[in-house]
Amino acid sequence: MSEFVEQCRREWRRLGVPDPLADEMAADLASDLEDAEAEGVSIEEYLGSSAPDPRSLASSWASERGIVATPHGTAGSRRPRALVAFTALAAIVVMVAALLLATGEPKVTLTAARRTPPHLPVPSVHPTVPVGIGHQVQAAAAAPVEWILLVLALGALGFAAWLWSRWHRSRPSLALPKT
Repeated sequence: MSEFVEQCRREWRRLGVPDPLADEMAADLASDLEDAEAEGVSIEEYLGSSAPDPRSLASSWASERGIVATPHGTAGSRRPRALVAFTALAAIVVMVAALLLATGEPKVTLTAARRTPPHLPVPSVHPTVPVGIGHQVQAAAAAPVEWILLVLALGALGFAAWLWSRWHRSRPSLALPKT
């Protein structure tokens, strides 16, 4: 077996790739390299930029097959962080909207005062209500906005759940193939 394949095998062992899978990948790589050599293609031409770095080739190959975790800093590892952030934000918005709806805050107070022009006599409205003091009406003016916010946040949570389910289905299984 070539030195290149042997270096890849050592890297797979270091990464914790199970021996049956490492043997399979090494056999595939050795076969591909032999075929390329038989066709007159050098290892450098066949592997391109990976030719001088067997450890990098072995690591990326194992990651692409889903045998080892994707190295940090790649697009595959950023997706879950963005998904976690989106899900957390949607959950926080749902909690805030629900809390605002439950407490009825913020409240708006409207005061209506009956004023009589100075040249007319003051009518007696009711014996217990002093003239000049208005009626106060208190209402939660933001309720429609809170309901809209709650519905949108619940929709965002549903979308996040859908994204999580698709992300988990797109990840390859780490189970060993049956022999």
